[in-house]
This record gives sequence, structure tokens and C-alpha cells, in this order.
Amino acid sequence: MAAGEFDIIRSLFAPLAAEKGAFALDDDAALLPAAEYVATKDMMIAGVHFRPDDPLDLVARKLLRVNLSDLAAKGARPVGYFLACAWPKTATRAQIARFAQGLAADQAQFRIALYGGDTTKHRAAGAPLTLSLTAFGAPARMGMIARKGAQIGDDIYVTGTIGDAGLGLAALEKRETFAKPARDYLVGRYRLPEPRLVMGGALAGHASAAIDVSDGLIADAGHIAAVGGVGIEIEAERLPLSPAAKDWLERQPAREEALARLAGFGDDYEILFAAPPNRRRSIDMAGKVSKTAVARIGQVVKGAGARLIGADGDEIPVESPGFDHFAG
Repeated sequence: MAAGEFDIIRSLFAPLAAEKGAFALDDDAALLPAAEYVATKDMMIAGVHFRPDDPLDLVARKLLRVNLSDLAAKGARPVGYFLACAWPKTATRAQIARFAQGLAADQAQFRIALYGGDTTKHRAAGAPLTLSLTAFGAPARMGMIARKGAQIGDDIYVTGTIGDAGLGLAALEKRETFAKPARDYLVGRYRLPEPRLVMGGALAGHASAAIDVSDGLIADAGHIAAVGGVGIEIEAERLPLSPAAKDWLERQPAREEALARLAGFGDDYEILFAAPPNRRRSIDMAGKVSKTAVARIGQVVKGAGARLIGADGDEIPVESPGFDHFAG
């Protein structure tokens, strides 16, 4: 790579910096206005969170969006972010430029800016692209929606559709086959999630608990259940599915087993939340106002953990309820 570290920062990342407080990335720190922020941090590593051959502009946008999805689940309005990159030894300036172009596209879409970070390069051959992003946003007037707070008797909802990203990854890895339109849609859902920011803001004051579906529907429902000291039952037949996922489901020999797979896939980045039954009208209105599909899929009950329930009322075993970096 002909260009040096500081040239890359000055030419590729400084144009992404906030006009105020980031000092064109010429300082060691940013000056943020005095305010209360909701903050979140996620890492992504090539070969773990994205495929090494994924387009780098889409990798950048996914990195940003998975963090914005966390803010959405808290009802927060995004303001900006800090970024750290450890590039492979063989990285070229053109590759880094494509990554920065992806960030620029989403900064414009979500009206946010870069406030600082760090850029470096691996010395070891074969070390993967390693990315870390910290996003921060302003809480809603009604306050942050916590993960803890689900009460027995609450309804359980999820936005959008479930299982698409997992099927998209399966298509990329040639474990599943789809017609081209369905494949393109599913791969797009895997590579470029849609953070439900408007819906998240509308849920503040209505949802009793919320989380974004990153690890998998059942796993993330289990997180809400664990911190709340409750149980969660999700009705398998009420899972909201895209036409592509419905078509895949109809082709499976064991329907309940296939539903369990969909409920265990990660990377959907939808909002899973609990809300009291007396908020049903408000939840429906929030979905309409934000133009976000929302489905009521279960209940908060006495007990512990999350369970997937079949049409006959029996529990459906979920062999892989979600992703765990340290499992296996």
C-alpha cells in the first residue's frame, strides 16, 4: 500500500467526520456536547460475522447497521460513532476506500457522523479484517427501553420477518438453493440489515422490554427472559415469514423442525419486545406510523427461559437456539 496511515485517515475517513467536535480527526479525542447518550459497541471479524469475500462497502454498512439496530431496540435516535479497523496485511488503499464509501452512504441515509477511532494493520500474514464500532444516540423523551422489564402477561412482538438472514447465509454457503429473486432477497437481508429506528423510537413508553434479534429469535427471547426472571413462550405458527422463507418452509419434510431452524437463525436485526396487552392499539399504530410490519408472536409467562410452542401446545425442541461465539 503506497499511502500511509495518516494519509488514509486524512483522505478517506476525515471527510466522514462530524463538522463539530471531531476536529477533522486531527486530535486524539472528540468533544461531545454535554448530554445523556445511549451507547453500544459491536465487533465484526472476517470469517465470523461476514464472509471474507463480501463486498467491503456492504461490510461497512452492515457494521454500522448492527450497532444502529441496538440503538433502535433501545428507542434511541443515532447521533454518531467511533470506529476502529485492523486491516489485513495485504489490504490495499482501494479496498479501504470502498469500505469508506459504504460508511459515507449510510451516514447520509441515517444522518450521523464519525467522531474518531483508530486505523491499523495486522503484521501477521492471514490475520483477518477486524472491525469495532461504538455508536451513540439520544434516548427517547420517555427514556431508554431496557432489556429487563418484561412482566408476566405481557405480549411478545417482533418486527419484520424472521429467518431471512440465516437462509441468505445458507444460500451463499451453498447449503440451500433458491430461485434467483428469492436468493437475491435473502442474501441482501444477510448482508444489509435494516435497523428499525423509527419503530424503536415509537415504542418508547409502550414496550416494557426490548432487544434486537442478532443471536437468534429464541436466544434473544431467552436474554429478555433471563434478566426479567420470567418465561417466554413463542408460537411457532405465528412467526412472521417473508415469501422466500415461506416457500423454503413448504419444501421442508418436517415443518416444526424447519420452524425451529428459522427461530434459531441470527443476523435478522429485528426488534423483539414485550408490551402489556393494553398497549396493543398503540403498538399497531406505531407500526403503521413507522411503516414497519409488527407481529404478536407470544406471551410472557411464569417460569424461566424461552420456548417455541407448536400448534398442538407442545414445546418444539430448538437444537440451535442462536449464535454463541464461545460454543463448541
